[in-house]
Amino acid sequence: MLCVVSPAKTLDFETALPTAREHQPAFIAEASELISGLRKLNAADIANLMKLSEKLATLNEVRYQEWSEEHKSPQCRQAVFAFKGDVYTGMDPYSFSEKEVQLAEKHLRILSGLYGLLNPIDLIHPYRLEMGTKFENSGGANLYKFWGDKITDAINAELEAGGHKYFVNLASNEYFKAVNKKKLARPMIEVDFLDWKNDKYKIISFFAKKARGMMAAYIIKNGLTDPDQLMDFDTAGYAYCPERSTESKYIFTRKQ
Repeated sequence: MLCVVSPAKTLDFETALPTAREHQPAFIAEASELISGLRKLNAADIANLMKLSEKLATLNEVRYQEWSEEHKSPQCRQAVFAFKGDVYTGMDPYSFSEKEVQLAEKHLRILSGLYGLLNPIDLIHPYRLEMGTKFENSGGANLYKFWGDKITDAINAELEAGGHKYFVNLASNEYFKAVNKKKLARPMIEVDFLDWKNDKYKIISFFAKKARGMMAAYIIKNGLTDPDQLMDFDTAGYAYCPERSTESKYIFTRKQ
């Protein structure tokens, strides 16, 4: 079973790493092409394009200028440890044992606006480029046009190489739009997490993001291979809800 998650806007390049395992990203050439275009933008352009503050825009202007095709420590960090957001808080990769890091290599991939598709231990430079950014490039008016079917083809290759029979989508809609669902080579399971609020179940973004990370960790640590095993997930009070679920979409609810 292979699962995919979104990256995060915030980064952590400071916390001590739990492993020395690292790998080179598959799409460095594509990332370099995007960076070449981003380097033509000044801080004001970046602020307007990405709706960022002047401070964040200036920071990312510097990042684009300092980005290099050479990916090595300490300028770079493994993706799963570099991203710092609700998904990664839920996943808690810094708690992974060496064996669990190796299981993450097998079971987890991270979508990225800049790098396309990342193995969790792929080294990345600090960057900000969300998949939904309307950044004109050689492929068209946005990043979905740029990546085309490259990400889908890479996922299919990973499914085949890893002997995975199922694919689990734990990414946000913004990022998963970069995947051509019709071309996926394995059956896909989508997962939603609902919390009880104002007398009804609804998706609460903060909790849902954390839950996606927790589900990814559950798949990794238990080396799951079959969708039925997902139904046993009960972390943080969530429980599988058969009444709301379908064969291809699993719903988990929590009433607390």
